[in-house]
Amino acid sequence: MTNVKIKALGAYLPEKTILSEYFDEKFNLEKGSSERKSGVKTRHYAENETLAQMGAFAAFEAVKKANINLEDIDCIISAGGVMQQPIPCTASLIQKELGLEKSGIACFDINSTCSSFVTAFDTASYLIAGGRYRNVLIVSSDIASAGLDFDDPKSCILFGDAACAAVITNSQEVETSRIIDYKMATYSEGAEYTCVKGGMSFLHASKYSDENKKDYLFYMDGMKIYELASRLLKNHVYELLERNNLSFDDIKLVIPHQAGIMSMKLIQKKLKIPNEKYLYAIENVGNTIASSIPLALNQTIENNLIQRGDKVMLLGTSAGFSIGVMILEY
Repeated sequence: MTNVKIKALGAYLPEKTILSEYFDEKFNLEKGSSERKSGVKTRHYAENETLAQMGAFAAFEAVKKANINLEDIDCIISAGGVMQQPIPCTASLIQKELGLEKSGIACFDINSTCSSFVTAFDTASYLIAGGRYRNVLIVSSDIASAGLDFDDPKSCILFGDAACAAVITNSQEVETSRIIDYKMATYSEGAEYTCVKGGMSFLHASKYSDENKKDYLFYMDGMKIYELASRLLKNHVYELLERNNLSFDDIKLVIPHQAGIMSMKLIQKKLKIPNEKYLYAIENVGNTIASSIPLALNQTIENNLIQRGDKVMLLGTSAGFSIGVMILEY
């Protein structure tokens, strides 16, 4: 348990929007079928923005809402599933976009793909609790559209681009905000079920050709991922609840990774979570990779679905295959 809180969140969505009707026409599908299968009506695609710029836009909003100055930030963590470039770390590029290039503020990346925000939040909590940093800025910014295989209707209809940032700081003595518990588990038997093989040292960019171009695009076997999640997720979720003497009756809201409407519904059913406690926030953004969970959390706060003191479960699943379950008191 760490006594830290999300002081404020900020979000950014690119201006360009893509309706699901676009995919119906592209793949010669019955009108409305792409939306039914994905749960996504609209998604946003970056066009003139870089990943770091998107992250900075979200960060500016988070810092403003936190009522602090940029100079009060003493650590920037980029928690995304997609990097802007291999070197340097994306956090340093976000720092530059924030106008802090001469500040010396510590910057590093944490990448556990779709669960990156939750992983970074847990990591930052110990750095803050240990006195290393006071105000940590976590930025999850992902441009999924750049690496999608637009010949694969099963995957490309799911994703959108977005950024979300959070200011993390110590809870005051009078506050109850805290991370109650967190558990991450990785089962690399599923490592090849969601992957982009090309672009780094395994298949360097110099090896790209028309014959192997699919290796440089996003690949996902949705059925195998669901089978793995279905087998493993329930035990981890209930273990976390039981060791903290909690049940879903104590949880105000479960915020899952917004992977896709079908997989989300199956997981909800598997875990026996009531409808009123399970958040679907995919309709107007799609699966936005690492920004998915904080973006949904931001939506719940803006719509007054949760208040300070409410217990919330963040339920992450990600490539690897990894599971990240966090219970926090907001």
